[in-house]
Amino acid sequence: MLENVNPEHKEGPVARKIEEQTAKLPSDLFLWAALTSIGVSLTLKIMHKRHNALFVGQWAAPFLLLGIYNKLVKLEGHD
Repeated sequence: MLENVNPEHKEGPVARKIEEQTAKLPSDLFLWAALTSIGVSLTLKIMHKRHNALFVGQWAAPFLLLGIYNKLVKLEGHD
């Protein structure tokens, strides 16, 4: 586990509340959200709605990053 490298820098109350709530979510949720956005994007592309497909397809990366963040908060905790 990581030690608190810089104890003078702590999370604010908003970040702490967000971390407490997101830690309750299962990690699989973010993976499924990413896969769903890819599927919806593919469907929109097939329907010739190119701009919408690109918009929805770009959601996959943020969902995966949120999943990594969620996993780190669960493993390491906050502050």
